[in-house]
Amino acid sequence: MSADYVLIIDKSVGKDLLEFAPKLYKQIVTKVLSLPTNPKPQDCKSLEGVPGGYRVDQGEYRILYYIIEPTKTDFGQIQIFRIGKRNDGEVYRNL
Repeated sequence: MSADYVLIIDKSVGKDLLEFAPKLYKQIVTKVLSLPTNPKPQDCKSLEGVPGGYRVDQGEYRILYYIIEPTKTDFGQIQIFRIGKRNDGEVYRNL
C-alpha cells in the first residue's frame, strides 16, 4: 500500500508525547509514523459510535485516530487525536 495519507497530530497529543520517557516516546512515535503507510494494521479496531475512528495499541498505551480516505484529488488523512493508557477509561472520555 502506498502512502496516500497525510499524518496530522493534534496539538494536545504532541504536548502529551513530550512527557513520555524516551524509550516509550520512541515506541509510540514509531507506531504513529507507520500509520500513513498502513492505516489499518492487524491489531487496529474501529471505535464504536465514532465514524472513521480507530484505535491501535502500543505496549500499555492506546492510540486513537481518525482515517479520512483519499479521494481522486486529495490525499487521505490520519488524524491522531488521543494517546492514553489502555487500562484507563480516561482515553475514551469526551469522544
